[in-house]
Formats: sequence, structure tokens, C-alpha cells
Amino acid sequence: MENILVTGGCGFIGTNFIYYILSNADFNGRIINVDKLTYAGNPDNLVAAEKKYAKRYIFQKADICDARAMAAILDRYAVDAICNFAAESHVDRSIVEPDAFIKTNIVGTFRLLELARQYKHQLKLFHHVSTDEVFGSLGTNGRFTEQTPYRPNSPYSASKASSDHLVRAYFKTYGL
Repeated sequence: MENILVTGGCGFIGTNFIYYILSNADFNGRIINVDKLTYAGNPDNLVAAEKKYAKRYIFQKADICDARAMAAILDRYAVDAICNFAAESHVDRSIVEPDAFIKTNIVGTFRLLELARQYKHQLKLFHHVSTDEVFGSLGTNGRFTEQTPYRPNSPYSASKASSDHLVRAYFKTYGL
């Protein structure tokens, strides 16, 4: 992979992923970081990446729900992999404002999947990042596995479970 699109790269996990990939000696390509810069995105997290990897790190402020903007980015940078970290998160916020979670986590993932389907000829990988919240509450003991049934308990976890199911459906239906 030469041009990896990372969505939500200014969040905590996305930022660490970007630094990890850029510092990996086996990766000589570019990271194109797309972030809407909501409450969870902080571009200051990647100032050092902009300096140290100036030719290999690109930031684009965009919303994953904007199919035209995302298609332009895929074209402009010849993206061959998508790593989707973009998400509205935090259970309490989802209870107060569930519509933002539906838009970003479900519609945004759908838009990315449709673009991946359209750009299937140039994409080698679509990687979707989820949350353990899709499995429900664990309590003080136990653990989740890949076989644990989905039991989302909030608009946040339900929106992430929905996006997981869309990703699986696109794999099964379209071979993505």
C-alpha cells in the first residue's frame, strides 16, 4: 500500500495509528488524514508528523458523509487503502444527540463503502475500526470474543454495530 486514507486521524487512536505507520520502516508511502475536526479531533496531535514526514503526511479537513469531497481525495492522492477510524463516540453524547451518531457512524461508513466499491479497481484494503461497546456490558468479569453476540445498549453502540454489519454485508455481497 502506497497511499493510505485514514479517516478520523486526529482522534486519539487515529493519531497513534498514523505515527505507528509512518515510523514503520517497511512503509514508504503516504498517509492522507481526513478528519472533520469535531470535539474529538485535534490537529495539534499531528504537528510533529507534519514536520518529520512533510512529504508523506497530508491532512484534509473533510466530512466522510460528503461523497464528492471524499471521491476527490481518493482521486487526487491515488488512495489504495482506507482505514476508517472516523466516528462519533461517547455513550453519554449519543443519548443527548443521537442524530450525529447515525450520520457519521452509519451514513459515513456507508458513503465510504460505496466509494470503496466504486474504486475497487484501485483499492487493496478497506479496514473498519469498531468498538467493544457493540457487545453490550461486560460487568466486572469476563471477556468478549469474535463469537460474542451483538447487544448494543446505546445509540452510540447501536450505530457502531450498524456500521459493522454494513461492512460485513459489503464483503459478502460485493467481495469488498
